[in-house]
Amino acid sequence: MARISPKTPNTGLSSLLEQAKYTQSQFANAVNHAGVAAGLDLRYDHSAVKHWLAGTQPKPQVRAVVVEVLARKLKRPVTHAEAGLTPVPDVRGGAAGDTVEDLVELGTADVNPSRRGVLAGGLYSAALAVPAFALATPAKAAAKSPARPTTRIGTGQVDTVRRMTDKIADILDELGAGHARPMAAAFLVNTVGPYLKATATGKVHADMLSAASDLTYLTGWMAMYEREHGTGQTYYLRALDLAREADDHVTYCRTLRGMSLQASNLRYGSKALEYADSAAEVAPSAGPRLTAFLRGQQAHAASMVGDKRQAMNRLRETEAALAKADNHRDAIGGYDQAAYQFHVAHVLYEFKDLDGSIKAMQHSLRVQPPQERQGRVHANGVLAQRQFELGHVEQACSTWGRFLDDYQDLSTARGDEHFATMRKRLAPYTKARAVRDLMTRAQDVAAHKA
Repeated sequence: MARISPKTPNTGLSSLLEQAKYTQSQFANAVNHAGVAAGLDLRYDHSAVKHWLAGTQPKPQVRAVVVEVLARKLKRPVTHAEAGLTPVPDVRGGAAGDTVEDLVELGTADVNPSRRGVLAGGLYSAALAVPAFALATPAKAAAKSPARPTTRIGTGQVDTVRRMTDKIADILDELGAGHARPMAAAFLVNTVGPYLKATATGKVHADMLSAASDLTYLTGWMAMYEREHGTGQTYYLRALDLAREADDHVTYCRTLRGMSLQASNLRYGSKALEYADSAAEVAPSAGPRLTAFLRGQQAHAASMVGDKRQAMNRLRETEAALAKADNHRDAIGGYDQAAYQFHVAHVLYEFKDLDGSIKAMQHSLRVQPPQERQGRVHANGVLAQRQFELGHVEQACSTWGRFLDDYQDLSTARGDEHFATMRKRLAPYTKARAVRDLMTRAQDVAAHKA
């Protein structure tokens, strides 16, 4: 009988667990918890960690989770090699260093139902360093000269991408990210990718890179909204690559601001502030609306780390900048009174002013444009939860009723989350008539969306 060679102990993983002060059971629990964000139902215990330390490799989809858990605990990047793990090829990226190929590969995986599940399993990295803006190299900034003749693009094709981005943003508002995002990913693959590889003058190519970056940012925002945070983060990184190659500071800083919003949604306050401050630093001489767009997120992030003075100062700067802005509203990077009051509500909530937060949320909803149904679903969901937290159950039921008005016709994972929270919170209060009526309606909505 052939002898079975013993596995080599994983000293790298052992060292990292010691640095992180994890017991084997604690580490197993942390991996299980982090796996939820990647769509994995993990039920490891100390025995699994013992096998890993002995040299057994975790399942391929779990290795990224293991590395991310250690990075979060140690508050620094951790590589697969350092953890003694064999990296798994990432379906979210293409050829290294090729921005267009990376983008097309990402979009292709997002469009294809057979690959989208793997893509959705990508884990959000809280240890990602803030990307630095660097000027594009002369080779990248110059006009493209393919080896073989291809389509030549001009300003009309750039306008097509920008108009499609606006249309997709409108569909997002009206029907939800669940319907709009597949359209965006398909357009990136089938139209934007070829445009980026086509022959063009230097200026047209740079403009196309900027337009593509805006659409990529929007697609990442939708993935984030659908709670696929690893996918959203990857789209954001591709948007940064495109903006960097275009030497487009505005689009770059807007994307960093989006990454701050994602970090704040996941309750990584320090990382949210780091991204928000970096976005403000990268921004050129910004107009008043862009200034408000950036300062509002800085205020929210500052409140998450308990810096009340900075948060309030940023809110005042936001209000002052917004007062100087015109009434134009951009589909990407737009900011208005509704968004400002939403930030006020978040800041006040972080500082335990629940009543003030509710009033700001109500103000935000009053001035919100009527076509923003997806935003209204989220705002009403948040408002109802805070009214419920304050003990105003009937008011919360009324707000949840308005939430259902929009939610029943939208495809939105964040709306699904609010819907589940509503039913869970109200379950113990069914003796109240308002609750019973709302729960009955909720059953009808659930059946309608099934």
